[in-house]
Amino acid sequence: MSDFRVANRGRVNRNRRVSFSFNGQTFNGFEGDTVASALLANGVHLVGRSFKYHRPRGILSAGSEEPNALLGVDRGPGRFEPNTRATVLEISNGLKTSSQNHWPSLKRDVGAVNDALYMLFSAGFYYKTFMWPKSFWNKVYEPVIRGAAGLGKSPTEPDPDRYSSRFVHCDVLVVGSGPAGLAAALEAGRSGAKVMLVDEQAEFGGSLLSETDASVDGGTGWAFLEKAVGELSAMPNVTLLPRTTAFGYYHQNFVGLCQRLTDHLASAPDGAPRERMWKVRAKQVVLAQGSIERPLVFHGNDRPGVMLAGSARSYLNRYGVKVGNEVVVVTSHDSAWLAALDLARAGVKVSAIVDIRSIVDAELKAEAEAAGIEVLQGWTVTGTKGRLRVESVRVTPVNGGASQARTLSCDALLMSGGWTPSLHLFSHTQGKLEWREEGQTFLPSTQKEECRCVGAGDGDFGLANALAGGANAGAAAAFDAGFPTRSSSYEVGGERRLTGVTSRELPTDLNPSKAKAFVDFQNDVTAKDIRLAVREGFRSIEHIKRYTTNGMATDQGKTSNINGLAIASDAVQRPAPAVGLTTFRPPYTPTTFGAFCGYNRGRLFDVTRKTAIDAWAEEHGAVFEPVSLWRRAWYFPKTGEDMHTAVARECNATRESVGIFDASTLGKIEIVGPDAAEFLNRMYTNPWTKLEPGRTRYGVLLGEDGFIRDDGVIGRLSKDRFHVTTTTGGAARVLNMMEDYLQTEFPELRVWLTSTTEQWSVIALNGPNARKLLEPLIEGIDLSDDAFPHMSIAEGKIAGVPTRLFRMSFTGERGYEVNVPARFGRAIWEKLIEAGKPYGITPYGTEAMHVLRAEKGYIIVGQDTDGTLTPDDAGLGWAIGKAKPDFVGKRSLSRPDMLKADRKQLVGLLTEDPKTVLEEGAQIVLDPNQPVPMKMVGHVTSSYWSVALGRSIALAVVEGGKGRMGETVHIPMPNETLRATVTGTVFFDPDNSRLSA
Repeated sequence: MSDFRVANRGRVNRNRRVSFSFNGQTFNGFEGDTVASALLANGVHLVGRSFKYHRPRGILSAGSEEPNALLGVDRGPGRFEPNTRATVLEISNGLKTSSQNHWPSLKRDVGAVNDALYMLFSAGFYYKTFMWPKSFWNKVYEPVIRGAAGLGKSPTEPDPDRYSSRFVHCDVLVVGSGPAGLAAALEAGRSGAKVMLVDEQAEFGGSLLSETDASVDGGTGWAFLEKAVGELSAMPNVTLLPRTTAFGYYHQNFVGLCQRLTDHLASAPDGAPRERMWKVRAKQVVLAQGSIERPLVFHGNDRPGVMLAGSARSYLNRYGVKVGNEVVVVTSHDSAWLAALDLARAGVKVSAIVDIRSIVDAELKAEAEAAGIEVLQGWTVTGTKGRLRVESVRVTPVNGGASQARTLSCDALLMSGGWTPSLHLFSHTQGKLEWREEGQTFLPSTQKEECRCVGAGDGDFGLANALAGGANAGAAAAFDAGFPTRSSSYEVGGERRLTGVTSRELPTDLNPSKAKAFVDFQNDVTAKDIRLAVREGFRSIEHIKRYTTNGMATDQGKTSNINGLAIASDAVQRPAPAVGLTTFRPPYTPTTFGAFCGYNRGRLFDVTRKTAIDAWAEEHGAVFEPVSLWRRAWYFPKTGEDMHTAVARECNATRESVGIFDASTLGKIEIVGPDAAEFLNRMYTNPWTKLEPGRTRYGVLLGEDGFIRDDGVIGRLSKDRFHVTTTTGGAARVLNMMEDYLQTEFPELRVWLTSTTEQWSVIALNGPNARKLLEPLIEGIDLSDDAFPHMSIAEGKIAGVPTRLFRMSFTGERGYEVNVPARFGRAIWEKLIEAGKPYGITPYGTEAMHVLRAEKGYIIVGQDTDGTLTPDDAGLGWAIGKAKPDFVGKRSLSRPDMLKADRKQLVGLLTEDPKTVLEEGAQIVLDPNQPVPMKMVGHVTSSYWSVALGRSIALAVVEGGKGRMGETVHIPMPNETLRATVTGTVFFDPDNSRLSA
């Protein structure tokens, strides 16, 4: 350990030494250290290179706002992670870390040539260069750019770690465990409310961990912290989550949390997840996220050893580390003076405090001078020197000239431009912000969710204000959640009132056009880049951000946004609120893909849904295919059968006697309420209000654009209840669409929607003997054609099990669909198989189903439609209620383009050679001799061999198809061009006589 570790300071466990490596060199730290604090304790400031100029970069901060110290972390095979912030990564024995963005080494980086050529890489250079010669783009420019892009190296091995997830509801969620967050959690917890307190740090306390000058209730800040955490830990209604980042705040008080569970351990317990995603629905949220210190903008402010003053104070008081032996402080805010005084008391030589203000608190100035610190009041920093670490700083009077300039030697330069409230989570909710001129910052204003911002995050700086505001917010949140309570009060002593001023670039006597004064440290955006963007016509901060990339790095501009806004505001000569503020989006800090995936990986990544009858199909040799999220039986081959033979047998059996099919995957939605019929009337093209209970109807659902979105049969069970079916792949989409319209367009309708897809097993029986098979098993339903005609629905029992029985057909044969509770699905299936043996009952799969429906011209949405077909295009014009005043998509159907005769329309195709089965997706042309590229007029949507017809059949969409009946079209294939005749879409039993056979 080097001499940068300070005795009797910090909260690390000095009895537990920890060994880790950085760039192959072994270092030691203590339990409780981060990689950043441990490296600083060993005198290491240089940790990386910047993105564009490859300038040497050091540790800037002590928290998640860190833009520079991004490391590659290796925890073993498959456990490599890039861009991990050294300031929040806890050290553990054997941890391997490495710097990024350099070659061949960190100290000697070839990419640093970009720094010497900085004039070529000004803001937006990529929009202005690489234009000539044109031929260079594909072979030279693009490969070089792609090779240089990105920060860090992507992992190349599968991630072996486990990730978990958990849903939870709570009354009050408190984000941030500084003094405001602790006070809020205490009040809410004492009320009896269910409380969650989360903080991204490994230890609760926030600013209490590093700011030790004030007392609370007669004791130290640390004593108050220990007491508060102890009380909260003892409350059974309070959940404490350290190492947990609230990364996103979503609609209806839904907050995403990512908890780091094992990264700080040298070896994780077997089976323990690395991270856990918490999905929290809170009645009330208290945001106590604190504030982020602003860097100052001056030439050379990015050198290793230049860091935030508050961070230096954190490293000293929390980790027992001094960031240098000879320190200079430059500031426009009182808080940096406290950091300087703490360092001086710890034995660090603080050469000078350079304050750009002309007036400074007299008491602070006296304390500094008493500590032997030179005070340069009304002075500014104009530059720094040092190749791999700051060695000196050039200072001049703000109103002076170059003749008065001085050079101060130092190995650390601490800066502070004031503090910016952390508004990210509040902004996620689309809450409104207001500009506070006094602090030159935005603050929370009107909220859209049930939340409160407190403490520094609300612009309420100071320990006393934080405790009082937190207590009031916690009590108010508990009260609004239904738990009345009274807020406590705290006595705070020894606290100073801190003030400051804000600035753009620091005043300088040098040429500002040559200054490298950085605003965004990670993306190498300088003050002059922002001013250049304004000169080139950009006025909105959102446009300036994209042109310069300011605030687009992994830190989302936590340290750069306000400085960039101030410079842009000055450049356009408009107030900051008029220039705007960039949009904060989740996640608050980078979050692993593993945490979002959770358990959904490997076999669980794309979950295969299976019906209750699936196991029976597998036991009986079915071959399966994926259909949307489901696994469905494709066909049931017998010994020696190939697919063609098996499907032909299944089709024959269904046409000649009876086939049985598992249709459980169809989407099912229960629509209930006094206005259920009116709701369907507005959603579907067909009329529904006059449909009698016990009857069903085929329905077509359109989008606002008038194109077919879904279809299905809908049965009316009673005056206020409908059983709606959708396509297998459309179930969730249709339900979401219905909910959207119900909540936003038709909120006056008294209707409730419930997904029942998994509730029902559906068994389809088709064929001339279907009724004979069913009749002995059905109770309470008369299956005669007079009592139960085609397109009917009734409730009764089958083999003693409750059923909803549809009479409908997707094959053209007499058909029934037996809906039973899913837990009885297999039992009823097996009962029907047993009862159907005298009729030669044959299970058939999706391929036979496709053949049978295509013979009848029944479409499948998504296969025979492509999102651009109207009902009339698909031959479903009869399904449009002509007398209906409105339905979703109705207005679009009357647009001129929708009425053109040459629209693509669904037709049938019969190949010239009956044995030729067209390929689905094959393109169709009218003239096979036209030059390439040919004009394609359509494509084949469905194509099969029909055993019933003894030939191939196909469905296709063709331009002006309805007017081309009998014409010959051509289908170019790799080895030949096929010919087919345009026909109608119904190939088998056009009179529908078999529906009642």
